[in-house]
Amino acid sequence: MPTIDTIIEDPRWTVLDLDTLAGRAATATLLHLTLDPADFEIAILACNDAKIATLNTEFRDKPTPTNVLSWPSEERGAERAGAIPELPEPGPDPELGDIAIAWETCEREAAEAGKAMQDHVTHLIIHATLHLLGYDHERDADATLMERIEVEILGKMGLPDPYRDS
Repeated sequence: MPTIDTIIEDPRWTVLDLDTLAGRAATATLLHLTLDPADFEIAILACNDAKIATLNTEFRDKPTPTNVLSWPSEERGAERAGAIPELPEPGPDPELGDIAIAWETCEREAAEAGKAMQDHVTHLIIHATLHLLGYDHERDADATLMERIEVEILGKMGLPDPYRDS
């Protein structure tokens, strides 16, 4: 399992055992990409909509809450649309990056989709971990690749495809 450094800023997150949930999601993501989870670290800030709106404004110039944000420790994105990013090598600096996740937005999205909060958050941690590894969804080909990988990882975890109507 990767080292997960979780900061619980909003106490509502404690009901999900976010350390364990995030560890499983990040482990599944890294293993799927043939990376050894034990070689890497991820920091997670479990916050509320107000905090994530501040972060979204500061880092993306979007003054609204969002479900999850991620900050890779280094740029790993592929130059060519739809290409696989250059994955990190184990080394002296195992940090992949930071993730922030907002309770209210996640809770609302899960309810609207009729999904368990744990399942939705698992998907979002997988999604954010892929961002830390250089995957993105700005270009159509990149989005297709990223979504396919998310669905494969979720399927291995016994969770449904979040991009299909249930």
